[in-house]
Amino acid sequence: MTRFTPMLGGLLLATTALVAPHHARAAMIQDTTQPAGEPVEAAGPTAVDEIVVLGRNIPQPMRETSEVASFVSAEELARTGDSNAAEALTRVTGLSIAQGRFIYVRGLGERYSAARLNGSPLPSPEPLQRVVPLDLFPASILSSVAVQKTYSPNYPGEFGGGIIDLNTVSTPASPFLDLSVSIGGNTETTGQEGLTYYGSRTDFTGFDDGTREMPRQLREAIATGNRVVAGANFTAADIQEIGWSFINAPLNLLQQYEHTPVDFGTSVAGGNSWQAGPGYLGLIGVLSYSNEWRTRNGVQGEGRIDAGDLIATRSYDFMSTENNVGWNGLFGLSYETGDHVVQWTNLWVRRTSKETRSREGFDFDAPGNNLVRDDYTAWYERQLFDTQLRGEHVFGDWNFDWRASWAQSTRDAPYEKAIRYSIDDMGVPYHEGQRNSTSFSELTDEVASAGFDLSYTLPLSDARDAVFSVGAETYDNTREAEQRIFSFQGSGLSPAFQRQRVDYLFADYNQGPGLLQLVETTGGAGAAAYDADLTVTAWYGQVDAEIIPLVRTAVGLRYEEGEQSVTPRDLFGGTAPFAPTQLSNDYVLPAATLTWNFAENMQLRLGASKTIGRPQFRELAPQQYLDPDSDRLFIGNPYLRDSELLNLDARWEWYFSANEALTAGVFYKDIDRPVEAAINDTGSVTQQTYINAPRAVLYGFEVDAKRYFDSPMMGDFWDAKRWLVQANYTLTRSELRVEAGDEVFPLSGAGMPQPATNFFNDGDRLQGQSEHLFNLQFGWEDDVVNSQATLLLTYASERSSARGRPGEPDLIQEPGVMLDFAYRREFEAMDRPFKLGFEIRNLLGTEFQEYQELNTRVDINRYDLGRTFSLSLSTAF
Repeated sequence: MTRFTPMLGGLLLATTALVAPHHARAAMIQDTTQPAGEPVEAAGPTAVDEIVVLGRNIPQPMRETSEVASFVSAEELARTGDSNAAEALTRVTGLSIAQGRFIYVRGLGERYSAARLNGSPLPSPEPLQRVVPLDLFPASILSSVAVQKTYSPNYPGEFGGGIIDLNTVSTPASPFLDLSVSIGGNTETTGQEGLTYYGSRTDFTGFDDGTREMPRQLREAIATGNRVVAGANFTAADIQEIGWSFINAPLNLLQQYEHTPVDFGTSVAGGNSWQAGPGYLGLIGVLSYSNEWRTRNGVQGEGRIDAGDLIATRSYDFMSTENNVGWNGLFGLSYETGDHVVQWTNLWVRRTSKETRSREGFDFDAPGNNLVRDDYTAWYERQLFDTQLRGEHVFGDWNFDWRASWAQSTRDAPYEKAIRYSIDDMGVPYHEGQRNSTSFSELTDEVASAGFDLSYTLPLSDARDAVFSVGAETYDNTREAEQRIFSFQGSGLSPAFQRQRVDYLFADYNQGPGLLQLVETTGGAGAAAYDADLTVTAWYGQVDAEIIPLVRTAVGLRYEEGEQSVTPRDLFGGTAPFAPTQLSNDYVLPAATLTWNFAENMQLRLGASKTIGRPQFRELAPQQYLDPDSDRLFIGNPYLRDSELLNLDARWEWYFSANEALTAGVFYKDIDRPVEAAINDTGSVTQQTYINAPRAVLYGFEVDAKRYFDSPMMGDFWDAKRWLVQANYTLTRSELRVEAGDEVFPLSGAGMPQPATNFFNDGDRLQGQSEHLFNLQFGWEDDVVNSQATLLLTYASERSSARGRPGEPDLIQEPGVMLDFAYRREFEAMDRPFKLGFEIRNLLGTEFQEYQELNTRVDINRYDLGRTFSLSLSTAF
């Protein structure tokens, strides 16, 4: 309800009637002190004292934005029981999750979306992605998550699917201290057989005790700049001493769990605020620890075309057990007065995965009877530290917001081991004396950024205004990646020697002349290390105004300069065959949206924009990398170029009641030079690489509904309950546009163009895009016993996970249907408040499926996910 002067009120009523005559409302105020029997004067302009503004049920975030957006509140995070941001965002219309940590928006892969923390960019600890994996962010540190699906110039120009802004908890309104513990498990893992290796005494903490530290002898040898191999630079005695320094039994020997342990976790969160001068000083802190186990039992394979049919060239049964340890820490300080807020936020996230994996089966390229076994042990440390300083200031009609941040993410994988055995006709494995590797890899990714937004609010009337905004942002993203690979090799070894248990095989007494000798097999010519940098400087201007009553427009322009480079670095003083990749471009990126509140609690949004997509560092680096999740080799392509996108959106929104809504929208994207995965088949080795396809279009529609209703049944259990049904569906279709004469620049072409039809088919779907996405939530809230229960169903149809070789079908992944249940209840015991939580994930037992199919089917990766359950209890002091 907004009050106006009489003349302005009449004018607004008139214009409202022109826009939506059957929804205009006027409240007529009559003097109730008029004596009885006296005539009432005709109401003049002064009788109109109030106007009921349309859209009273529209939620505040949707009132304040002109963009097509979705918001996940802290209450919704609590209801669904999702443990991290990636899980929570799968409930949002048009979003799906890949690899358990990357979000796809409207079918576009992770390269087309960006994640920010409190408005600042983040680095990634992933070798294959520049976007940060969202499973790093636990739900406990988040106050809300915003997903913006239409572009606005205050965000970076790298925008295809959407921007995901994670907002952390801030100054508490009152003192609090919360403690929680949790326990859980998985039906395929907990109490079942699993694999492990000893490692170090402190592995359960997620920190190695020094066992996996690169040996001093090896560090000194690497420091010489020479390849570590017997010859001119290192004697046989030198190599033997270096080989002896490698940790053997604790990291090589696979062991079996009879009963895999349960999952558990704990967290503590607290905060307070104090009056300090004219404002309040706030402090908040969160620290949590989790330890969980996951075992996968399944099949892996690879296929090729033979006489028109797809046949399996490799087929393995495998078992993999991961022990995942997580630490999360958040520390924040803030100072707030009526018009000014300054916040300092520090976030530390660490994830350690200890993996033990073994597979056994048929390999067409293996000698003899083609039966082999591969054993792997690995230790992956991912860590993110982010420190931010930001402020929000109001000076009358002026608003000034600023931010500065520095963030670093690292990935360290010491002693990543792989050993291949051949299996004789008696079923006994033996090592060939060649097929083993020990690698040390490190990745450091840093982002330094700063920016500001200045806005001025110009009143157009008592009810309408125009906001003029300008701003600037700069950020510098640097990455260093390096991998060193070593192998113990020997020839002419006796059968008895080859059949030794692995910890004996690589023992000190088996190293020396005529036995095993350490050899560095690290790729040369820039294949094992690269440096990368992306510097972006941008300015923008935007006008957001309600030009006429109930019609709001936002029009803006962003100018963005970007310089990206990837430089292969030869570790042995040679010259890399690939010159450094240099992409230097500047773009003018316009964006316009219109929001029309054309009827009672209804809005129509229209949007159009131009945006870009840059290749990721790893996609540009010609460095071979084995992805442990898929067991596939990847190699970058330095000939990639930026993608450009045209985005069109329209959405109708009906907020028919408080917290209830029905929305429907359509979208269209035209993508010039989209980056797609393709196969780089060298004959002996199959690698997945990346190529700019000529063009693609993506289009579809989405619908979302949320409705509360009273219990349809009577009785003590039913009376106090309010029921919720929320569902959304997205249909997305995409097509590659490939015509005769189109050219692409693959890695295999060494920079020379090749016909696009050699790699892509006209009409193929974009990689990673599911045609159908569906989410359903059904549950109840009980205010009497303070409980919530929700069933959550998520469905994503099949999508291409990788391109097949030329003439072969794509690799297809089927996410399928996931059904979860979450329950929350608050109660008191021992004069203390408690919260009980219970979740079951994957009630239907959906399995992971990735395959190729042409007349016959070859399973690339298939395993049971199992049903995951957890029980948590928290209390407040």
